[in-house]
Amino acid sequence: MSQSLPNYYTKTLENGLKIVAIPMDNGSNVVSTNIFYNVGSRNEIMGKSGIAHMLEHLNFKSTKNLEAGEFDEIVKGFGGVNNASTSFDYTKYFIKSSSKNMDESLKLFAELMENLTLKDEEFQPERDVVAEERRWRTDNNPMGYLQYRLFNNTYIYHPYHWTPIGFTNDIKNWTIDDIRDFHSTYYQPANATVVIAGDITKEEVFSSTEKYFKNIKNKKEIPSEVHMVEPKQDGEKNIIVHKETQVEMLAVAYHIPNYEHKDQVALSALSELLSSGKSSYLQKILVDKKRLVNSVYAYNMELTDPGVFLFMAVCNEGVKAEDVKKEIDKIIKDIKNGNITKKEIEKIKINTKADFIFSLENSSSVASLYGSYFVRGNTKPLFEYEQRVEKLKKEDIIKVTKKYLTKDNSTTVILKKEEK
Repeated sequence: MSQSLPNYYTKTLENGLKIVAIPMDNGSNVVSTNIFYNVGSRNEIMGKSGIAHMLEHLNFKSTKNLEAGEFDEIVKGFGGVNNASTSFDYTKYFIKSSSKNMDESLKLFAELMENLTLKDEEFQPERDVVAEERRWRTDNNPMGYLQYRLFNNTYIYHPYHWTPIGFTNDIKNWTIDDIRDFHSTYYQPANATVVIAGDITKEEVFSSTEKYFKNIKNKKEIPSEVHMVEPKQDGEKNIIVHKETQVEMLAVAYHIPNYEHKDQVALSALSELLSSGKSSYLQKILVDKKRLVNSVYAYNMELTDPGVFLFMAVCNEGVKAEDVKKEIDKIIKDIKNGNITKKEIEKIKINTKADFIFSLENSSSVASLYGSYFVRGNTKPLFEYEQRVEKLKKEDIIKVTKKYLTKDNSTTVILKKEEK
């Protein structure tokens, strides 16, 4: 096991709820209390997209014992902060507070799991809030829109075809029964992981969690698998979308394996090489030297089901996205030809390790990191990560670039103004 990761302790209750305690004896008197549900937009079906995210909003409405909005008031009252997020793969809720309020935080989360009322009169106005969020972040935001269209075109069959916000018409058409059905299916102890990190002992974590969660029953069977497997892409895809925009934008996606695959560390290193920091290839060539783009990044998305390696770029005024794509292709070709120095690899290793260690400094990011692996059911990649980075060789990066960043495996979406 790696040296930097803090020790953790786990326990599973009879109802299947997993508990992960990560005591960080740092004298901070701060604790991050999290609950992860193993459900995200990947568990939705076409025609009912966006429900996982909608439910995240509704989780702060009324329960048997709390009025709508009371959850937030209580947390604020004890000086805590709370938030939630929905991703493709899981939904996460957290409260950060002083250690003495961990018990109260768990009590609140148990109340949400067991006693959420899901009233139609609370659902209807919140649906409008979500529809507005979709307009603001996706439809009226060129970069948000480009990302959405990238997933629509990269994935044809798998639910990653849409991002967690969902399609507009689905948002308009859900019923409260759809939401209740989704909640009773996925918001059950057997589908949840409580992760607590901070200035706390494992005994306190276990006894408090048990007190509030052990009597919550599972209501129904949790669907075990998402049966939609994305077929292998059979050729290059090039798409142009039109949007009111001052500058052209570019997005490119390549299919890659899921988060458990051994190639992930090399793929992450590749994204570091391409877009992390001032001396990264994309920054150096596209931003500084050729002045083609205002911003650009490469990102390795590690998902529960096979993910994507992404490039996103915002062109400078008057620059064509096609020209930027050509430059990115040249950079990729260069890497495939082995034009990486030993020094660059060493630098990636040092930076990756430093970033990793830095992410272990505070309780919130530790809880997020551990939770993201525990909730998906495999922590091996996390605990082998540092060793794998240590062993990383130049050849590994060249190999994954050749293997995944190929023409036939690519989807390119260009966003530009419609020519009148």
